[in-house]
Amino acid sequence: MNNNREDAIMNIEAPTRAIDTRTAVEALVAAAKSGGYAPSIGNTQPWRWRLTGDTLDLHLERSRIRSAADLDGRLATLSCGAALHHARVTMAAHGWDITVTRMLQGADRDLLARLHVNHRSPADPTSAALQRMIPGRHIDRRAAADSPLNPEALATITAAVEAEGTRLHTLRTDQILDLAAAVERAQLSAAADPARQAELMYWTGLAAPNTDGTAPHGRGTVFIMLYGTADEPLNWLRAGEALSAGWISAAGQGVSVQPHSAPTETIATREAMRAMIARVGHPFLVLRLGMADPSGPGTPRLPTDQIIERY
Repeated sequence: MNNNREDAIMNIEAPTRAIDTRTAVEALVAAAKSGGYAPSIGNTQPWRWRLTGDTLDLHLERSRIRSAADLDGRLATLSCGAALHHARVTMAAHGWDITVTRMLQGADRDLLARLHVNHRSPADPTSAALQRMIPGRHIDRRAAADSPLNPEALATITAAVEAEGTRLHTLRTDQILDLAAAVERAQLSAAADPARQAELMYWTGLAAPNTDGTAPHGRGTVFIMLYGTADEPLNWLRAGEALSAGWISAAGQGVSVQPHSAPTETIATREAMRAMIARVGHPFLVLRLGMADPSGPGTPRLPTDQIIERY
């Protein structure tokens, strides 16, 4: 997406043209609506957009955090990062040059990012192709096919993730087994926690300890870990952007995706995951990838008036 400027770095040689404020506002509203399709852990959709003139702010909505399983808000922040990437893709696809500033200094800690419209620019064909995938993207909890994952598809997904400042590690079979054992121990503890179970039922309607659900794994299933070099809110936000980029790319490759947040919900399991990457980074999420029928039901979404405020 070559129409997004990162962290307020301006290209002074870019052509600047006066913009129609009304048209810019409409574009930002469309971007926020697109963000509403983003994946969120436990379907919490913990984002809120505030539109002021030609600026769109992304806020973390703490009332929608699953506090029992996400005490520090890392998974909620990651979910907001996915919404931010959806919005960025939409702006670039529709031909808007924007500045993206993350974690503004001196701002409210729940203000995660700001999108500011600079001017119109040629629509980005790559972003347009990705944007068409957004409405149909969904979690696929069905068994993955036994056919092996196309190496070229995995390479495309990896490139999309790493372009957003997050790394990807493909888990070996022994690592998957070790991680499953660690998660099972953590879930036994969670199952005995009435508060966590009640919260899980509220957000997802699922009674099982695994917040993401489980599905049989075909022989072609691949598990990947998203991780970063630091473990701060900015890294969580960027990991969400990487999740969105990887997931949309996967959809374009005919690859199904199922996120697993349980391995990162406790310190013990996160430490087990760190050991798998020689402690060179901090784990954010595990994804199951597989070849499967891409059709399937979508996830219910919040009405627009519940996620966008206008000033």
